[in-house]
Amino acid sequence: MWLFKRQQIEAAAKWVKSHARVKSVTLVNAQELELAGSVGRSELTHEEPRLRLRLSESGDLHLTTECTCHAGSLCEHAAALMMLCEDDRQRQAMEGMAQRGQGQVGQGAPGGMAEGEDTAVQVDNDHPQPVVRLRRLIIERPQVKMGRTQVSHVQVSIGVAEPVVAYAGCPQLFPMLGRQNGARWTGEDGRTYALTRNVRMERLLLADLMHVGLGYLAEAIPDARAAEPLAPLLTMPEHRQAIEWSQFLRDVQPQLLAEGWQVEVAEDFGFSIHQAEEESWFTDVDGAASTAETYSLDLGVDVKGERISLVPLLVDCIDQGLTPATLEANPDQQYLIALPGPGNPVLAVPARRLLVLLRFLNELLATRPVQKNGRLQLDKLRAAQLASLEGLPIRVPAELAVLRERLKGFKELALVEPPQGLRATLRPYQREGLSWLQFLREFGLHGVLADDMGLGKTLQTLSHLLLEKESGRMDKPCLILAPTSVLRNWAREAAKFAPELRVLLLHGEERRSAFRRIPRHDLVITSYPLLVRDAAELQSIEWNVVALDEAQNIKNSRSKASQVCAGLKSRHRLCLTGTPIENHLGELWSLFQFLMPGILGDADSFRTFYRNPIEKDADQERQQQLADRLQPLLLRRTKSAVAKDLPPKTEILHRVELGQAQMDLYETIRAAMDQRVKEAIDAQGLDRSQIIVLDALLKLRQVCCHPHLLKIEAAQKVLESAKTAYLMEDLLPELIDEGHRVLIFSQFTQMLAIIEKQLKEARIPFVKLTGDTEDRETPMRRFQKGEVPVFLISLKAGGAGLNLTTADTVIHYDPWWNPAAEAQASDRAHRIGQTKPVFIHKLICQDTIEERILEMQKSKAALIEGLLAGRTDKLRLTQEDIQRLLAA
Repeated sequence: MWLFKRQQIEAAAKWVKSHARVKSVTLVNAQELELAGSVGRSELTHEEPRLRLRLSESGDLHLTTECTCHAGSLCEHAAALMMLCEDDRQRQAMEGMAQRGQGQVGQGAPGGMAEGEDTAVQVDNDHPQPVVRLRRLIIERPQVKMGRTQVSHVQVSIGVAEPVVAYAGCPQLFPMLGRQNGARWTGEDGRTYALTRNVRMERLLLADLMHVGLGYLAEAIPDARAAEPLAPLLTMPEHRQAIEWSQFLRDVQPQLLAEGWQVEVAEDFGFSIHQAEEESWFTDVDGAASTAETYSLDLGVDVKGERISLVPLLVDCIDQGLTPATLEANPDQQYLIALPGPGNPVLAVPARRLLVLLRFLNELLATRPVQKNGRLQLDKLRAAQLASLEGLPIRVPAELAVLRERLKGFKELALVEPPQGLRATLRPYQREGLSWLQFLREFGLHGVLADDMGLGKTLQTLSHLLLEKESGRMDKPCLILAPTSVLRNWAREAAKFAPELRVLLLHGEERRSAFRRIPRHDLVITSYPLLVRDAAELQSIEWNVVALDEAQNIKNSRSKASQVCAGLKSRHRLCLTGTPIENHLGELWSLFQFLMPGILGDADSFRTFYRNPIEKDADQERQQQLADRLQPLLLRRTKSAVAKDLPPKTEILHRVELGQAQMDLYETIRAAMDQRVKEAIDAQGLDRSQIIVLDALLKLRQVCCHPHLLKIEAAQKVLESAKTAYLMEDLLPELIDEGHRVLIFSQFTQMLAIIEKQLKEARIPFVKLTGDTEDRETPMRRFQKGEVPVFLISLKAGGAGLNLTTADTVIHYDPWWNPAAEAQASDRAHRIGQTKPVFIHKLICQDTIEERILEMQKSKAALIEGLLAGRTDKLRLTQEDIQRLLAA
C-alpha cells in the first residue's frame, strides 16, 4: 500500500466497505499473479482496476496497476482492490482460486490458468470494432391521475442505442464496458484463443457517443421499466426524441461511419425526415358565412397523402423559445418539426418559409387567440392580413379575397360620392374620411377616426350616416354617445348639414318618455353619464351604428361607461377622438376592446407584448408591428397634412422670471418635496410612490401659477405672482387693444377665479366656462357674437366640444404633460371655419418645473404621433426624469 497516496487510501477505504469486489484471479506463472476487480457505485458507474504482482529473482515484490478511470494507474480504485488483498480471508480465498485454476468471481469472466496452462493464443485487442444498434424499446412509465393517488402505467415507444464492440477473430460481441473482461474459445484449427478486452479504448468509444447527446437510459428516464435490462442502453432526452434522433440519423450517423463505426438501424426505428416541398404546403382560412366575424386558420403540409396541421406544432415551437431571430441567424437551414404519428416522423422546413409564418404567428399568439380542433380563431382583419402574406398558397373565402386586395391598395382608397342630401361641401381629406368609413362598413370592420381636433370628425360621421340612409341600409337607428357639453352641438350640426336625418336628443328627466320613440328616428344622441343610467333600455336595442364622440371617455376599460358601452349591440362601431392616447397605450387597447373585442388580446397579453416593450424599452419593431396591425382601423390626419385648408397657426413662448419672494417660496417647496419623494421611492419604490410624486409636482406647478393656490401659511404671505402680473399688465391689455379675441385656458379653476377677479378690477368684459357651469350655451354665444373679448375656460371642461372660430388668440396659462390636451384646447379656435391666423401663447416660469414639463412634452408628443403614424419614438418616465423635474 505504500505506493498509494494518503488521499487515495482514504478514498479506497470507503470503496472497499461496500463497493469493491474481486472479479478474477489468474496465476500467470510461478512468479506472477494478476487480479481484476470492479469498483463503483452501480453497474453504470464503475471502474475496472487490474493489479499485477511479480516476484523478481532477488525476491523483491513489484506491483503494477492499470484502471479504466482517467488516472489510469495508482488510483483509489486500484488501492481498494489492493486493500482486499490484505484482508486475511480474502487473500486465502484468492490463493485457493489461483491454485485451483478457477480464476473467476463475477459474471462471464475468463477462466484462470494454473501453472503450465498458458498455451492459449492471445488475440490482438488494440483495434476493437465499435458497433451501435438503433432500435425501438417499449418501456412502461408510472402515471398518476389528477386528484387521485392511484398510479397506473403507460407504455411508451422510444428509440434506444445499444453500443457493442467486436474484436477481430473473436466470435463474440461485448456490450461496451460490460462486466465480461474477455473470452476464450477454440478455433477451427483446434487451438485455444484468449482475448482480454481493451477497456480503455472501449471507454473512449463510448464517450464519443455520449458527446453527441446520448445518455444512459436508466438515468435519462429513471422511472422506466422494460422487459430487458436497461443498463447498457443509451437514449435521447425524452421530450426531444423525434428531433434529436432524426438529427442523429441525418448528421451523426455519417460521421460515425466515416470514423469506422458500424451503425445498424432496425426497420421500425422510425424518426424519418420528410422534406416540405413547395407543392406540399396548404393554408386554409374558413368562415361560417360571408358576414362571419371570426375565421379559422389551418396551415400545414401534405406528407405522403396525409394532411398534417402545423398550427399546434408551431405553437409548441414558439412556446419552447423559437423566435424569428433564431431563423434569421441562419436563413438557409432546414428547421425540424416533430410530427404526430407512428414512428415519430419529422418534417424539415426551409427557415426562410418558416420565418414568414413565425413572424405572423409570434405576434398573433401573443394575443392569446382561441384554438378549436387545432385551428386558430382569427378576426376578419387578421385573417385577411394573413391572406396577404407572400410566398404561401392560401385558400380563403371570396369575401376575404376581396378584402385582401383592398388592403393591398389601402393607401389609395377608392373615393365614394358624398350623399346628395348633405348641406356642405366636403374638403378632399373629409371625403377620404367618408370613403374610409364606408370601407369599414362594407367589410364589417370597426375603427377610430382620430383626426386632429377641428378637422371635422362630426361632419364626416354625419355624412357617413346620411349616406347609409340614402342607400337604404339604415333599417335600425344609430346612436351617438358624447360628453354632456356637446350634445346640443351634435343636434345643431345634424340639423345644419344633414336635415334629412330624424334626430332624437335624449337629455334631461323627460328623456325616459322618449324611449318608445327611438325606433322612429335615424339618430339618437345621448351622453355618457345618461348611458350608464339608461343602460338597460339602450342595451336592449339593436343599433345600426354606435359612435363614441370624445371616445377617450372609455379609456379606462374598468369604468362603468366602458362596461356599458361594451354591452351595446350594433352592426358597426366607431370611435371619434383627436387623442386616442392621452397617457399610455392601455387607453388605445380600451378603445379597440369596445370596437372589436379580443383583436389586441386581453389586457395582460397586450401589456406584455406591446405596451411594456414600446413604453419602457422603446422597442421599435413592436411599435411598427402595432402600427401595421391597426393601420386599416385607425385614420388620423394632422393639421400639417391639410395645412392648405387652414389659416396659419403661430406658437409664442413667454418665459416669465419669478420675483424674489415667489422664487424663495418655490425653492423651499422644491427642496422639501425633493427630499420627501426620494425617501418615498427608497422606501417603497417608484410605482408605489405615484401619489407622493404627483403631489410634489402639483405643488410646484401651483407655486408657478400663483402662490395663493397653495393652502399653506407661507404661500399666503406671498402676495405677487409674476405670471399673473405679466398676463394682466403686459400681455392681455395689448392683445385687447389690438382687437384680438382671446381664449385663456388653465387646469386650475381656482386660478381662473383669481384671473376673473383681476379682470373685474380692470373692467375687462369676459365670460367663463368651468365644470360647474350649467348653462354652457350662453357664454359660448356671447363670445361668438363679439359681446366680450375674453373667454376664461378650464382645460378639462372646455378642451373639447367647443367651436370658437371668432377667437384668434389662445393663452395657455399653465402647461400640462400631454401636448395633445393643449393642442385640443387650442383647436377650439384653430379649426375649420377659422378665417384668420391664430396665435398660441404659452406662459412658462423660467428655471422652474414648467420648463422641464415643456421638455417632456416633446417626448410624449413623439410617442403619440409615432404610434398613430407608425413611427418609432419612445416615452420613458423614469426615476431620473422625476429627479430632473425636482432639480434646483
